[in-house]
Amino acid sequence: MVNQNLTATEIGFTHEDFAALLDKYDYHFSPGDVVPGTVFSIEPRGALIDIGAKTAAYIPIQEMSINRVDSPEEVLQSNETREFFILTDENEDGQLTLSIRRIEYMRAWERVRQLQAEDATVRSGVFATNRGGALVRIEGLRGFIPGSHISTRKPKEELVGEDLPLKFLEVDEERNRLVLSHRRALVERKMNRLEVGEVVIGTVRGIKPYGAFIDIGGVSGLLHISEISHEHIDTPHSVFNVNDEVKVMIIDLDAERGRISLSTKQLEPEPGDMIKNRDLVYDKAEEMAAKYREQLLAKQQGATAAAAAPAEVLAEEDIPPAAELDEDIPPAAELEEVIPAATETEEDIPPATETEEAIPAAIEE
Repeated sequence: MVNQNLTATEIGFTHEDFAALLDKYDYHFSPGDVVPGTVFSIEPRGALIDIGAKTAAYIPIQEMSINRVDSPEEVLQSNETREFFILTDENEDGQLTLSIRRIEYMRAWERVRQLQAEDATVRSGVFATNRGGALVRIEGLRGFIPGSHISTRKPKEELVGEDLPLKFLEVDEERNRLVLSHRRALVERKMNRLEVGEVVIGTVRGIKPYGAFIDIGGVSGLLHISEISHEHIDTPHSVFNVNDEVKVMIIDLDAERGRISLSTKQLEPEPGDMIKNRDLVYDKAEEMAAKYREQLLAKQQGATAAAAAPAEVLAEEDIPPAAELDEDIPPAAELEEVIPAATETEEDIPPATETEEAIPAAIEE
C-alpha cells in the first residue's frame, strides 16, 4: 500500500518541477507561423484545433477559405489533420486564432506570379462589373479587367457570367492589385493565326498624323504613313477616311507587345499607285505579296548561308573609313520621326492614374 504521507522531498517531483517540464516541451507559437493541427471539435461558426499548445486553438468560419463558406463542414472534418496559419497571438484565455484563408492567399499569389512569368493565358468568369470594368476571380483572388481591355461589343453589364480568356497586366501582392486584359488575350490568339506577308482585308478605325489604325478581324494593326506609298504623303487623311475598307499586307507581328505592322506600299505595282490607282493595288495585292514573300525568303536563305560560310579576312584597303560608313546611317532625328511614341499608339489604354481608382483590391479583408 502506498504511503500517502510521503513528502515532496521523498517524491522528488514538485508542482514547480511539473510546470517547468511543461514549459520545456511546450512549443512557442508566433503569428505568421504555419503549423500542423488536428480538428478537435467543430462548432456552428468555427472549430477548435489541436496544434500542440496548452489550449486548443480556434479558427472562425470566415478564416476557413479564400472563398465564401456557409458551414464549417464544407471545409473541415473531425479528426482531420492539415496546415494552419497562426493569425493572432494568445488571447486572455491563452487561445490562438488560426486561418486557412491566409495560406490559400499566399499560395494563390505565388501561383499567379508564376502564371504571369510564363505569360500564360487564363480563363475566368465575370462575376460583377463596375463603372471602370469587370471583376473576375483567378486562383481565388479577385481580379480587375479595365474597360479599355475588354474586347467585346456587349455592354459591360451583359458580361456577368461570361467566361473570358485573359492575360496578366499587373500582379502586385504588396499593393493587393491583380489587373488583367481580355483584349491582349484575343490579340495573341488572332496573331497566332496571321503570317508575315499575308494579305488581309480590314477597316480603318482611326487616323493619326503618323498613320492609320486598321481593324483586321477584331485586332488592330498600324499602317504607318511611311508604309502607305512609295510616294511622299503629307498626312494619312489625304488617302483614307474612317470606315474605309482597305486591303493591306502584314509586314511584322510582335506578339509580345501585341502589335501588328501593315503596309500598302509593298503592294504597289508601280510607286505611287496607292494614290493614283488604288483599285489596281487591290487587284494586284496577292501577286505583289507573293513577290514580297519570295524576296523575304531569299533574304533569309542568304543570311543563313552567310552565317554558315567561313569568315573571310578583309584586307585593310577593303575596309571603308568610318566617315564613309557614317554617311549611310540616317541621323537619330530622321529615325525618330517615323516611330510613333508609345503613348500615341496606346491610344485606348488610359494612364494608370485614370484606372487606379476603379481597380478594386484583389483581397477583400
